[in-house]
Amino acid sequence: MTIALQDRFFRALPELAVRWQADAPPDARLLVLNEPLSGELDLDAGWLRSPEGVRFLVGTLLPDGAAAVAQAYAGHQFGGYVPRLGDGRALLLGELASADGRLRDIHLKGSGPTPFARAGDGWAVVGPMLREYVVSEAMHALGIPTTRSLAVVGTGRPVQRETVLPGALLVRVASSHLRVGSFQYAAFTGDLGLLRRLADHAIARHHPAAADAERPYLALFEAVVAAQASLIAQWMLVGFVHGVMNTDNMTISGETIDYGPCAFMEAYDPETVFSSIDHWGRYAYGNQPGIAGWNLARFAEALLPLLAEDSQEAIALAEQAFGVFRARYDAVWSSGMQAKLGLSTAAPTLVDELLPLLQESRVDYTSFFRHLGRAARGDGEPVRGLFVDLARFDGWLSRWQALGPDAELMDRVNPIYIPRNHLVEEALTAATDGDLGPVERLLDAVTHPYAERPGLQRYASPAPQDFGAYRTFCGT
Repeated sequence: MTIALQDRFFRALPELAVRWQADAPPDARLLVLNEPLSGELDLDAGWLRSPEGVRFLVGTLLPDGAAAVAQAYAGHQFGGYVPRLGDGRALLLGELASADGRLRDIHLKGSGPTPFARAGDGWAVVGPMLREYVVSEAMHALGIPTTRSLAVVGTGRPVQRETVLPGALLVRVASSHLRVGSFQYAAFTGDLGLLRRLADHAIARHHPAAADAERPYLALFEAVVAAQASLIAQWMLVGFVHGVMNTDNMTISGETIDYGPCAFMEAYDPETVFSSIDHWGRYAYGNQPGIAGWNLARFAEALLPLLAEDSQEAIALAEQAFGVFRARYDAVWSSGMQAKLGLSTAAPTLVDELLPLLQESRVDYTSFFRHLGRAARGDGEPVRGLFVDLARFDGWLSRWQALGPDAELMDRVNPIYIPRNHLVEEALTAATDGDLGPVERLLDAVTHPYAERPGLQRYASPAPQDFGAYRTFCGT
């Protein structure tokens, strides 16, 4: 099969890339292949399953002219600035242009140490790579902008973590891997020409309308702010907790990236944290909009030399442009909540009253809206049974019902199946032991999240009481 991988990033920005070769796995075996995505990319699924196709997926068989690179970027990690991070265990194989004209990165995660490895071993293991596959595909099915997963390949390499685990790598697809951290790295070099070329590359790749603006780089900033505001609001609407919102994990495209210590909130609580290393709750569910704003302020700092020659003027322009965030976030959140409640008009007071009720009774966030859809059809008992203070909820319920909610609309926007944490852990544990059946069944449920199907009740139910507090790990 002929694959035309381009090397646009490397040619445009060689200062932000190091040519590198993926390590050859001792025993590469395809664990899961995303056939619908391979079709979108015009990649033959049958060939990808062949020995040659698997070699392509692990980066050891590349088309002529391809240039695999490890990308350089900086980042604030839990608030602390690190000037040189980069792809420590990842490689950009190149950009692939599909039949629809879209340009998308083909990127490996867990392909071995690079010059940016920072004493890490460069490997990945089966569980975390399958977690990213499952959760990113679930997010795509929910209509949330995200990087996607083309394949997970077992490497046959034992990897030492707390115990010895089977190795694997992920093949990730993205609109690009440009990040806020990419701009921080370019700004830190002091090379204004590099920073300008990076901004021009980002405009051409993701926000071409900015090129025609009076101030193109200010328009780029506004476009990224708007994209991220929309993305975070969508996370909040489905109860998604990213867990590691460092600036190197915030894309310029507005896609979700890096599914490390991520999870979906079950009992509604703004302080929900899943990451084992987030000891202070910096990246808690309720903090995500504020952290996004903080990250975007760091993006603005990197862009300041391009916004105006006078630093004070540049700051004033950035501060004014940042107003887009709140307006965009509020619009997406408000319209999303309106749809989740099945209403034809906005009802902010109802939303403001509802969230404390959910928190007080520790109501499962996802199940609540599906039960509420039954109440819109006249069966209110299932949802009423979720609340401790029944009188308060009944008052809210009667005010909501008086607005004539649309149950069919609610079912179209409120998922019944999400990657519930106990099911994810069950599936990953089985896969680590060689049984991929639970992963396949979980994927079938979460990639068709809205239509209730017989036999899938356990995929719609919260974790059992004995599951306990859930903690996730980055897998490095």
